[in-house]
Amino acid sequence: MHPAITLFNASIGFDIELIEHDLDGSIAHGKMLAKTGIISPGEAEQLVQGLEQIRQEYRAGNFNPGVDQEDVHFAVERRLTELVGDVGKKLHTARSRNDQVGTDIRLYLRAQIDDIRQRLRDFQAVLLQLAEINVETLIPGYTHLQRAQPVSLAHHLLAYFQMAQRDWQRLGEIRARTNISPLGSGALAGTTFPIDRHYSAELLGFEGIYANSLDGVSDRDFAIEFLNAASLIMVHLSRLSEEMILWASQEFSFISLTDSCATGSSIMPQKKNPDVPELIRGKAGRVIGHLQGMLVLMKGLPLAYNKDLQEDKEALFDAVKTVQVSLEAMTILLDEGIVFRQERLAEAVAEDFSNATDVADYLAAKGVPFREAYNLVGKVVKTSLAAGKLLKDLTLNEWQVLHPAFEEDIYQAITPQQVVAARNSYGGTGFEQVKMAIANAKAELGLG
Repeated sequence: MHPAITLFNASIGFDIELIEHDLDGSIAHGKMLAKTGIISPGEAEQLVQGLEQIRQEYRAGNFNPGVDQEDVHFAVERRLTELVGDVGKKLHTARSRNDQVGTDIRLYLRAQIDDIRQRLRDFQAVLLQLAEINVETLIPGYTHLQRAQPVSLAHHLLAYFQMAQRDWQRLGEIRARTNISPLGSGALAGTTFPIDRHYSAELLGFEGIYANSLDGVSDRDFAIEFLNAASLIMVHLSRLSEEMILWASQEFSFISLTDSCATGSSIMPQKKNPDVPELIRGKAGRVIGHLQGMLVLMKGLPLAYNKDLQEDKEALFDAVKTVQVSLEAMTILLDEGIVFRQERLAEAVAEDFSNATDVADYLAAKGVPFREAYNLVGKVVKTSLAAGKLLKDLTLNEWQVLHPAFEEDIYQAITPQQVVAARNSYGGTGFEQVKMAIANAKAELGLG
């Protein structure tokens, strides 16, 4: 083969990532060959010992195949034959690289899903920790990025807890569909040998086997589903990142960045840059791009295996690592990289008209039709803005001129603390609801 084509064709530069999983799959395959009488128990023992020796060589940094080996599967087989002789050539009996790589990538992704789910739990634990100490801390709530209604800061943080909970559940569902063995599907049509696919699947911890050999070697639905879930995780982290970037700006000043998680400007000594959330926001596009790339990769492939599928690995590997480091970085940022500025938050919820809805609710509770109350309060806000006043600055006489239903208790009803506390519907920002949500979240994490 032409040297440039050899290099172009080789995947060893990145699929070496799969070596431990390739060794696990090969050990299971060798044991299955012995169980079914295709090779002898002694030969299987030689194969397992040789494969375990390759594992030790790799971990010690002494197994470094080059591009002449093409891929990790051939590199392992070649080294195995060097170690145990001709018996090493028997390992590939009743197996193709097509079902072999399919097995390896599922074993790899299964392990990575478990790791990411734990990182999600760590992220949720820090969100919960922050929520517990900020139940009665108030923050402006926004719609259309306009001040809407004040909310408990804990309630705001728990919204991200719920997003992460869906991410955790989604990955669990995808893990189940990933954990199906294609081993024994052969190149595309199965094999003439009397193999036991259920036995090799059991050895590898798979929950089932593919019912169709063509589907077994060509399916990448599980990878697409993972990339979709990974993209959603990054979208959620990116949304939180965007809020942190805004909150850290001088215009908002809701949080301060600590030195451990921020950098300075190269020429402006007064600045602290929110590098962590900015990087996460940027990396979200990278993972979303991998999802798009995988969908395009698969959309025109005829059955069964095609070399195009070599392109699934780099995208998958990069998405996995990007999600892992992004979750880790965000967890550290929340834990030790930000400080909520309590005084500024208190000022923010007291300097606007975000309590206007509560005035309308006040009138509605006294029998005034809500739409009539809504229109009345709209006029109040307009005249107050013109006069440079907030609703809390109106005298009782001014309130009663607007409507006789207003009484002295209107002032208590529109304080930020009461505005938040009053929203006690299930899932709302009322303090009692937030405390119940925290208790439920702790139970979900097994924290009692």
